[in-house]
Amino acid sequence: MATLKPHEPLLTADEALQRLIDGNLRFLRGEARFPTVQKDILADLAQGQRPYATILGCSDSRVPPELVFDAGFGELFIVRVAGNVLAPEIAGSLQYAGSHLHTPLFVVLGHSGCGAVQAALETQRHGVQHRARIQILIDNILPGLPDPDPQLPPSAQLERAVEANVRWTLHQVLETPEGQARMAEGRMKLVGAVYEIESGCVRFLS
Repeated sequence: MATLKPHEPLLTADEALQRLIDGNLRFLRGEARFPTVQKDILADLAQGQRPYATILGCSDSRVPPELVFDAGFGELFIVRVAGNVLAPEIAGSLQYAGSHLHTPLFVVLGHSGCGAVQAALETQRHGVQHRARIQILIDNILPGLPDPDPQLPPSAQLERAVEANVRWTLHQVLETPEGQARMAEGRMKLVGAVYEIESGCVRFLS
């Protein structure tokens, strides 16, 4: 058997994506197998980590990626921030995942009813200003929001904005020198997804 080099991923990007999809299906069926921590597992993890995917998700307490994707310890490298925005510190964490952990798959995971996106819509529509540091976060979301559509009910406008915000973060990641280099090399797959809190389903964007 060939020896796996430290920088080589255990899975391809497509295999990693399928593992996330399969995990979410187990979660939806009530068949999640999220493992109980055993001492031998912790001992192995202490030697290093080899996550197969990096998830940039929202801080919302209702959206824990390990549970949503029924993933075990050490399988996902997770970065969480309200509104799944790309700030310099977040970009640094993603760069670490790509440069040192060599995860083949990067997922930007938004969710239904996102409060940060709702706050951004309030600023966009009505000029509402939030507390200083919250407004800095909101300002990261605003450029990616679609133009308001008065024909849509508020719930549909928020749903549309949540997806647009995921796509905006994807766009920003792809615009970084590291993102462009990894995509050109074919070493990274970047996908967007929205978690539906009401159903537990993760919808991957085309």
